Amino acid sequence: CAVELHTIPLFHANGWGRPQSGVMAGLKHVMVRRFEPATVFHLIQEERATAMSLVPTMANALLIAPGAGQYDFSSLRQIHLGGAAASPELVERLEKLFGCEVMAGYGLTETAPVATSARTKGTVRYADDADRHRRRAMAGWAIPGVEIRVVDPEMRDLPRDMASIGEVVVRGDHVMDGYFKDPAGTAAVMTGGWLHTGDMAVWDQENYIHIVDRKKDIIISGGENISSIEVEKAISAHPAVLECAVVAAPDPKWGEVPAACVALKPGQKLGPEELLTFLETRIARFKLPRVVEFVEGPLPKTGTGKIVKRELREKFWQGKERRVQG
Repeated sequence: CAVELHTIPLFHANGWGRPQSGVMAGLKHVMVRRFEPATVFHLIQEERATAMSLVPTMANALLIAPGAGQYDFSSLRQIHLGGAAASPELVERLEKLFGCEVMAGYGLTETAPVATSARTKGTVRYADDADRHRRRAMAGWAIPGVEIRVVDPEMRDLPRDMASIGEVVVRGDHVMDGYFKDPAGTAAVMTGGWLHTGDMAVWDQENYIHIVDRKKDIIISGGENISSIEVEKAISAHPAVLECAVVAAPDPKWGEVPAACVALKPGQKLGPEELLTFLETRIARFKLPRVVEFVEGPLPKTGTGKIVKRELREKFWQGKERRVQG
C-alpha cells in the first residue's frame, strides 16, 4: 500500500489537495502536526512512507538536520517539490539523502492545485545526471486533463526555445471557472477559459515549462529583464548558502538592480566578493547582485514556508515615493 506523508499545512492548496486525491487513489495517509526534521525522519521510517511533498525551505531544513543517517528511508519512492522554485542542486542533494526520485511541480489554488509535474516523459532521454537534475527541477509538463501554454500579451504562443519569456496560461477540467461573487476579479485573470497565472516562463520542444519569475518580481535593470529566480538558483548552488532571496533595489542609473539577501548554513562563512566571484561563471555579468546582504537567522516566510519577498524589498525602498524605478 502506498503511504503519503503529509508535511504541508492543511490551509494550503497542496495541503488539502493531496489528501483528497490520495483518498481517491486508496493511499494510506500520515499527517504531520508540526513540521520538524526529526519527526519527518521518524515517520518515514516507522510508517514506511512512500511519498511526501516539500517546499524548498522544508527540504533545506531536512538536508542540514542532524541525525538523518540514523534512519531507514528505503521505503521512499518519490519526493514532490513545489510552492517555490527548486534548483538542480536541491534535487541532487535530496536524491543523495533519501535515495528516491525527486521532482518539482507547479500549480495554484485556482488549478486545484497541481497543473504540471517534472515526472519522466517517454520522449525525453536524459544526457546525464546533471541533465536529469535540471529537468527534474523545472515545473515540468502538463498533468492529464490540463492544457498549458506560454503566451505573449496577445495570447499567442511563444517559441519553444527556452529563451522567449511569456506568461503561463492554464485550461482544464479542474481549473476554476471564476472567483466566488467576484466578476471583476474573474475577468482580470480569465480569457476564453484560460487562466492567467501571473507567472512568467519559458518552454521547450517537449512542452516542459520553466518558471523564471512572478510578473511582479521581474527586475528591470537598464531596460533588461532579470529573473530573480535565475539569480537565486545560482546563489543557492554555493555550498555555504542555506537560502536566499533576490529582490529589486532602486538605483539612480539603472532604475533597479538585483539585491541578494542570503542566509548561510550553520558554521559557514562567506563574503560578498567571494560570492560574486562564484556567480561570475554562472550568470551574465549584468545579472550579478549589486547589493549582497547576509542575514542572521532564517528569511521571513509565510505559514507554508514561502519567502516573503515583499518584506525584504521594502527595506530597500523606504523613503521612495514609488516601489518601481524607471
